Amino acid sequence: MYRRILQTTEYSDMSVKPGDASGGTIEECVDEIDEFIARLDRYPPAVLAFALRTHLGGLLRAMVDEQVCTREHARQFVLDLESEALGVG
Repeated sequence: MYRRILQTTEYSDMSVKPGDASGGTIEECVDEIDEFIARLDRYPPAVLAFALRTHLGGLLRAMVDEQVCTREHARQFVLDLESEALGVG
């Protein structure tokens, strides 16, 4: 699934700023994801977190494999996520 999406993506790193994405903004994407997740209210938060982690891991792996970003960019993205989610760093 991710490889097909990534074939049309032209980013070389993970530093996409809001409004940079062609065909939509980061804010629009977040809004759509929020709406989708709201429909999954029958699942406990831990189940949603693990499912999202699985998808995020697959997306990041595909991005590295397809050279949309480097392994280092993906690693920094994950470190930034940790910092934002847990207040670490």
